[in-house]
Amino acid sequence: MRLSWNEIRSRAAQFATEWANATYESGETQSFYNDFFEIFGVRRRTVARYEEHVRRLDNSHGFIDLFWPGVLLVEQKSAGRDLTAARKQAGTYFDALPERDRPRYQLLCDFQTFELLDRDEREETRFALADLPQHVEKFGFIIGVQRRTFRDQDPVNIEASERIARLHDALAESGYDGHDLELFLVRMVFCLFADDTGIFEPRDIFLQFIEERTSPDGSDLGPYLARLFQVLNTPEERRQTKLDEDLARFPYVNGELFAEPLRIPDFDAEMRQSLLDACLFDWTAISPAIFGALFQSVMEPAERRAQGAHYTTEQNIRKVIEPLFLDDLRVEFARLKTRRDNRRIPDLYTFQ
Repeated sequence: MRLSWNEIRSRAAQFATEWANATYESGETQSFYNDFFEIFGVRRRTVARYEEHVRRLDNSHGFIDLFWPGVLLVEQKSAGRDLTAARKQAGTYFDALPERDRPRYQLLCDFQTFELLDRDEREETRFALADLPQHVEKFGFIIGVQRRTFRDQDPVNIEASERIARLHDALAESGYDGHDLELFLVRMVFCLFADDTGIFEPRDIFLQFIEERTSPDGSDLGPYLARLFQVLNTPEERRQTKLDEDLARFPYVNGELFAEPLRIPDFDAEMRQSLLDACLFDWTAISPAIFGALFQSVMEPAERRAQGAHYTTEQNIRKVIEPLFLDDLRVEFARLKTRRDNRRIPDLYTFQ
């Protein structure tokens, strides 16, 4: 269970006090960020790494001070240094990274000043170390809490649905269809999200498993996926002691998503590549509304018309439900939150 915001703010205040006199980049950066991640109850080494080597577009080489693929890039300077140079340096690193690793967030820091950039929202927040408790919620992404941007018919969502649709069509044409195909695709979408959003750790283990353990011709991909499904459905303490180490890295997924046995699909090289193309896509930016687009994209046109199925964008859904009840709920929540703050009731739940 993640920490409450009250606890996080308390830890942030303690961190600001303990690091009030930090100044030296080379000597204190790693300790500084190990402690910073502990504010959120997260061990830094489980998500981010130091001194990530990057070959820039001009063929020069550099090292990112702290790098969390797809999430955060940090450039750290000694106290009092101009952060303009750090901003330029971070930009060259960002441009040189593979698209799937480019982070949403960029942090420039000199121990005493923070400049956090949210690239998706184009929002920059600057504050002093002493004010960290007042701004700590800006770092909610560290614990998986962040504002998501939902855009009507976002091209990213459309591209994601099309990649899954191509995989669907290839499997259907090969004779793998019906309930087995539907459930197989749901499992694939879960694995793609999990591989990019921290459910599977480290990031990209699903992609690596497909790339490194299956044959280029796709002949053994189906059996490997069937074995993976069994592993995902088995608690760690019940797994066999001789389980393949690459499979053992995957976590147990409860809820019985992977419980039902399926026919094992047959793949060829082109179908395997369709799955890899879906793996290479960055799923962190996808709206949950993507599931509507996915279901629409894999239905036959005749079936879609017969059932009246049509993907309704999140923007249009909100136009209907917000005036019906969401606006009133927000007002009521604000009222209750004010009463809670006035009474100093512990912050047990945070509504996003």
